[in-house]
Amino acid sequence: MLYSKRAIRLTGVVLLLVCCVGCDQLTKRVAQARLKGRPTSSFFGDLFRLQYAENPGAFLGLGGQIPASARPLILIGINVVITLGLLAAIVFGGRMTPARLAGCALLLSGALGNLIDRMRFDGLVIDFMNLGIGPLRSGIFNVADVAIMLGAGLLVLPMQAATEDDSPKREPASA
Repeated sequence: MLYSKRAIRLTGVVLLLVCCVGCDQLTKRVAQARLKGRPTSSFFGDLFRLQYAENPGAFLGLGGQIPASARPLILIGINVVITLGLLAAIVFGGRMTPARLAGCALLLSGALGNLIDRMRFDGLVIDFMNLGIGPLRSGIFNVADVAIMLGAGLLVLPMQAATEDDSPKREPASA
């Protein structure tokens, strides 16, 4: 075999990381240039909005209650620990299904994308997308957040399917 399976898998991970982090950073630059200081743009009957925001907290604003002076250091520290843990899981985690490997790579790409923001913008993350129907709306998010959610889905959904497959089957009640 010319290339080992491990080398091929790690190459796939690197390609996924470069594509996701690159897309995340490019869209954030476009958002800064085209959305910052402008009113919200609404599409598809207000289902999708483009709305510039600089998020000082973590996912959906979590961590916003941490004192402003300590917040960047704490959130960057947490982000670095998560990033290193995901990298270690990918490199040293042994055999992983392709879905699990892709899930970890997507989580890592999202963590890296938001870490780059935190380091560039004094602890802030650039967000610019919002979904919702009427008053029911998501938080404002970015491409890195989408990668994180997709990665989490790839890790959780196979576990859920395995749990359902392992559950005992009930016989129909007889009359």
